[in-house]
Amino acid sequence: MKVGRILSLLPVACLAVLSCRTMCPRETGFLIRTVVVGGTTYPYSVYVPLGFDESKRWPVILFLHGSGERGMDGLRSTQIGVAAAIRANPGRVPAVVVFPQAPDDTRWLGEPAEAAMAALEKSIAEFHGDRSRIYLAGLSMGGYGTYHLALAHPDTWAALVVVCGGLLPHETTTAVQQSPLTMSASDPYAFTARALRYLPIRIFHGDADPVIPVSESRKMAEALKQEGADVRYVEFPGVGHNAWDSAFGDEALWEWLFQQRKAVR
Repeated sequence: MKVGRILSLLPVACLAVLSCRTMCPRETGFLIRTVVVGGTTYPYSVYVPLGFDESKRWPVILFLHGSGERGMDGLRSTQIGVAAAIRANPGRVPAVVVFPQAPDDTRWLGEPAEAAMAALEKSIAEFHGDRSRIYLAGLSMGGYGTYHLALAHPDTWAALVVVCGGLLPHETTTAVQQSPLTMSASDPYAFTARALRYLPIRIFHGDADPVIPVSESRKMAEALKQEGADVRYVEFPGVGHNAWDSAFGDEALWEWLFQQRKAVR
């Protein structure tokens, strides 16, 4: 091919590349990403809804899994809870959802908690997150992590969803630990409620939970009510540890969640 012919085709090629960048649809669904914290590479998944549009800002949910989903594969965290609700009814969750993963034998404290926040920040930047609509949700060990990260970053969230979570450890499980942020408080529930009183919070628990005592959620809900917080506590009669199917399967929860925007204080 002559040089002149090649040069004449360059503008066409450049236009094709630009067209693909601006017009080709972005990949959606559950995508694998990684973040490095403290020299360790942490995998995480991020859900990008069908019909994702880069021209608008999207609500973002950070979801903290329970102890059974720990590992380093980046996938187990998308098996239950919010991920299962998305697969069952994707239209209910028009949001970017970040699924960090805590390594085996860790909790949502220290470096794994930092990695979760780093994954959230990367996802907000990559997928045009709306900082007025950042939500935090977790179940079991992740419910404990939800309270911890809410205390550590109180100005980040527009709302919290806590399923079978709590503040204090119990003999029934070794999977949860108390947040160092509440260690010095004479009443951890009152301390946490006071700090989080500005946040809309929904709490769910089964009254037959053999792993995390239902008293954890009862005490937290009562302490929040005493502070005048926007809290609603739902207790499922006869339900054991798996309160998350009922909680995240409730369409009303999602309608409520996406109405919440970060309050200006």
